[in-house]
Amino acid sequence: MNKNIKRINIGVIGVGHLGEHHVKHLKSINSFKLIGIYDIDETRADSIGKKYNVPLYKSINDLIKASHAISLVTPTESHFDIAFNCIKAKKHIFIEKPITRSVNDAEKLIKLAIKKRVVIQVGHIERFNPALIPLNNYMLEPKYIEIQRLAPYNIRGTDVPVVLDKMIHDLDILLFLVNSDIEKIYANGISILTDSVDIANSRIRFKNGTIANVTSSRVAQDDVRKIKIFQQDLYITIDLLIGSTEVYRVVDKKEKNINPIKDIDFDYRGKKKHIIYEKPELLSFDALKAELENFADSINGNSTPLVDGVAAKNALELAITIDQMIREDLH
Repeated sequence: MNKNIKRINIGVIGVGHLGEHHVKHLKSINSFKLIGIYDIDETRADSIGKKYNVPLYKSINDLIKASHAISLVTPTESHFDIAFNCIKAKKHIFIEKPITRSVNDAEKLIKLAIKKRVVIQVGHIERFNPALIPLNNYMLEPKYIEIQRLAPYNIRGTDVPVVLDKMIHDLDILLFLVNSDIEKIYANGISILTDSVDIANSRIRFKNGTIANVTSSRVAQDDVRKIKIFQQDLYITIDLLIGSTEVYRVVDKKEKNINPIKDIDFDYRGKKKHIIYEKPELLSFDALKAELENFADSINGNSTPLVDGVAAKNALELAITIDQMIREDLH
């Protein structure tokens, strides 16, 4: 059965560093027709327009009016106003993370989108990381999760605390992995290079007993983006940076149709068990392009956003709570 495919007129608002990547990918996705771009920096917009042969709009309202959908890649403080106008005009919208500055603003957008029957998708790009796909093959009931996201200093993104810039990616992944409400949050952090929090750690206890320890830093020598998942008879380690997933499983007997890289036998309390080590072969694709393709499929009714407005709002709410706890502790 063929998918319902309808070409979507889309515009990009904000063509800075990340916005340019949106333009590049939207030009290559058949489901979209990139009809124009807008940026308050007209010199930058003109440069990108000429580079990718895309019309330049002088008026943001004219671009919204002419489009079926908008890709919003502007600083966070402008997300709510622009997104609200887009949704009010019944335009589907892709918003780069975080969805808005406040949970209240996010809730307003979600409520309006339901009323206007439009799609909101939010750019939590790590949810499209190929290294996460193998998790779909396992029954996950994590007892403990360790997540690290470290990066050398970069001037981009330092207008917001590290929790809202970097940790929010991992909080979104964490809420996806753990199907439970939060019971308790502990958080601490410090400011080193900027006026906001540069290194943050949070220990989160869920009502189902899962414990998560999440650390983010923008004062590191090297990039690190790792997730470790521990549960009964299963350990998974994921490197989001290099694209690697390794799985260690304990089984009572050898499984059919499984060809593990390594299979170690051992005895535990008189029972013979096996440790199976697997390293799934990962697909290779561009995560941002996959996000935008998911957006197109969702508009056409062939899919739903992997990260919709509600998921983005939940990650934002947790991030804001952690950041506020750290700020209060520092003062």
